Amino acid sequence: MSVPAAVRAWHEVAEARDPGLLADLLADYVVFRSPAVHRPQAGKQLTTAYLTAALVVLGPTLRYVEQWHNESSAVLEFEADLDGTFVQGVDMLRWNSDDRLTEFTVLVRPLRGLQVLIDRMGAQLRPAG
Repeated sequence: MSVPAAVRAWHEVAEARDPGLLADLLADYVVFRSPAVHRPQAGKQLTTAYLTAALVVLGPTLRYVEQWHNESSAVLEFEADLDGTFVQGVDMLRWNSDDRLTEFTVLVRPLRGLQVLIDRMGAQLRPAG
């Protein structure tokens, strides 16, 4: 099975670290599930904010090492180094018939890596000033 268009599009976003590419990839009703926030974050605007922050925090060292997919979902295993703190995780993606992401769930380990990620994501998501 060839790599689905939605997965290819996400890899393009991650490699370019360009949040502008998210506009065409995310469905308006997309739901983002963070490993740090209990409640799902609904909508394109919130999902864009979280993914933009993740591209800044993880992007420089983000490396996808495996992926599994079917016709409407995928699991992408990644690794990153946050200034000496190893992070391993998975992105779980679901998309609609238009190849727009409808769900983006992130799981991260180990606990120390998650703690560093939470701190850095919080700094990116906090309004300036």
